[in-house]
Amino acid sequence: MSISIAPIRPSNPNRRTLLKAGGLAALAGIAACSTVSVPTGEGAGVSSSATATLAGLRAAAGLPALVPDTQLEQAALQQAGYMASREHMSHTTGWGKDFASRMKDNGVHGAAAENIAAGRFDQQKLFDIWMHSDGHRRNMLDPDFSRFGLAYMCDGRDPALRYWALVLGR
Repeated sequence: MSISIAPIRPSNPNRRTLLKAGGLAALAGIAACSTVSVPTGEGAGVSSSATATLAGLRAAAGLPALVPDTQLEQAALQQAGYMASREHMSHTTGWGKDFASRMKDNGVHGAAAENIAAGRFDQQKLFDIWMHSDGHRRNMLDPDFSRFGLAYMCDGRDPALRYWALVLGR
């Protein structure tokens, strides 16, 4: 099991264009390959089930609850799907999308943060893991955030293996 937090970095438009072109070429190659592991079990809609858990964590720190947000959930689902398709945890995609550019593409403006995880565990264990990690806990308890989106995708070969993404925003 491994977990990580995302730094927000500015993107380089020239490099971005090259990476997009390379990503499209890679996608064409993947589409022709029949051995690709396709992610399954989209975890869209899990934000609503996480609302009480996050509210409890934040209340214990004297903070208001976070509101589930479909825009942030879509950004989380996109990242979870990317990680599941690559079978690799990362805050950047092979298509040249870093965290900041993915947020912009999803219409998320202002401060934002992302927690990711991968493993064979449920949502309760996920939040327990994140609360015992300084960076992840800091993201979830940041008083500047008021909204969140949580999603997961299962690995195509191992349905018990979930790739999780939590996106927080103002």
